[in-house]
Amino acid sequence: MFENDAYVLGRITKANTLREMGINPYANGILKESSTQDFLRVFDSLKALPEGEQKDESKSAQIAGRIKFVRLMGKAAFIKIEDTQGILQIYLSKNELGDDFDVFKKYIEVGDIVMAKGFPFVTKTGELSLHALEFKLLTKAISPLPEKYHGLVDIELRYRQRYLDLIMNKEVRDSFVLRSQIISNVRKFFEQKGFLEVETPMMHPIPGGANAKPFVTYHNALNVERYLRIAPELYLKRLIVGGFEAIFEINRNFRNEGMDHSHNPEFTMIEFYWAYKDYKDLIKITQELFVSLLESLNLPKTLPFDGKEIQMDQFKEISYIDALVEIGGIPREVAINTDKLYDYLIQSGVKLESKMELGKLQSEAFDAFVEEKLINPTFITDFPIAISPLARRNDKNPEIADRFELFIGGSEIANGFSELNDPLDQLERFKEQVKAKEAGDEEAQYMDEDYIAALSYGMPPTAGEGIGIDRLVMLLTGNTTIKDVILFPALKPQKPQKRIEE
Repeated sequence: MFENDAYVLGRITKANTLREMGINPYANGILKESSTQDFLRVFDSLKALPEGEQKDESKSAQIAGRIKFVRLMGKAAFIKIEDTQGILQIYLSKNELGDDFDVFKKYIEVGDIVMAKGFPFVTKTGELSLHALEFKLLTKAISPLPEKYHGLVDIELRYRQRYLDLIMNKEVRDSFVLRSQIISNVRKFFEQKGFLEVETPMMHPIPGGANAKPFVTYHNALNVERYLRIAPELYLKRLIVGGFEAIFEINRNFRNEGMDHSHNPEFTMIEFYWAYKDYKDLIKITQELFVSLLESLNLPKTLPFDGKEIQMDQFKEISYIDALVEIGGIPREVAINTDKLYDYLIQSGVKLESKMELGKLQSEAFDAFVEEKLINPTFITDFPIAISPLARRNDKNPEIADRFELFIGGSEIANGFSELNDPLDQLERFKEQVKAKEAGDEEAQYMDEDYIAALSYGMPPTAGEGIGIDRLVMLLTGNTTIKDVILFPALKPQKPQKRIEE
């Protein structure tokens, strides 16, 4: 794959020459004793000393990282190396390094990974640096890094070669460090609340827990089809039936659907279930979670996002119908009438199927006229029961569900509800979903008789919620596309791929 790249072939030649000289271009057994930032922190006091005394030859530090910059000056050189924490300047001299300096000049270049050991000093320009007394090549990079001043700016290339994106763009690394911290703090929050982390299957005999089209695979040993999970919900609620009262799972889900700025076919969520609680308790704990995250991550209460400012301390609640009227601008008499709402949406240019019940029409109206306007944290409550097949009916109005969704920055962040624990009601709703699937709705849910059997043994009053981790990370890092917060997002193949025939 490298035959036609003269520059890469030149680097390969250098690596082979090093081998002939008895120098392994892919060395091992070298300890990294200090990070760049540890070095800068420990020896920062040298900068306060008088000029001429700004060094300490009695101290020693051993640093390793990737070369990002080289400046040769005859028998001396300055290089800058980068590790996970930052960048450090290193001074190399023929006087101290001898033959190793000659090796550096001839065979080592930007992109290579090296080790340097020496003492701290401050340059004439005031930069705390390492004066190398030892220097060693650890890894020879045979492909060159992008040109320094332009960096890696091709968006498509950044996603396809994320490793190169991480090398060249510190802000990208910082986003993924923050992602890890967000997940860690979410986990700690629920553990401190007494929740138990559990794991459930990723391959399901029946896809369920959400309205979505699944990915299908085949289990050779069992001679059956299996579905990559679209949600862990039905398994987690089986555990509530089994006696657990507060559980969560940070999970990977897979949905065989379209891709856009907020959807990737493989994504991360946290789902948690809480016995003897209802959806109002979920609203409270969700607000507590966001307060905890902002505090623990030292983030401001006003977050910039996509040219807007989100006030994270201004949570509000509004019912589904009120949102259609007050935010979407739809007349109330239209929003609650099937024929009028259908005509209204058609006249507004919304594409619809010929026959849709009121709840589905209201959902289309919400997507078209409300969602993108929900900038500050907003809990939408009282969802139509027709689009809430797993949620508990409201006691006063059986046409709505005890359910909410949280929207921030114009996107859904969380979905929660008081769980339906009536097995007969759940059975009827599954039957309605089956009818919808037979009528052509690929996202309708399947009948899950084992889940009905589990409910028949009695599930206590329970509330459950799912929070999209990727969208949460987008919000807290200020990224406006989901591809920027997933290390390896789904992409169209560069070359045509053969379709696997059934």
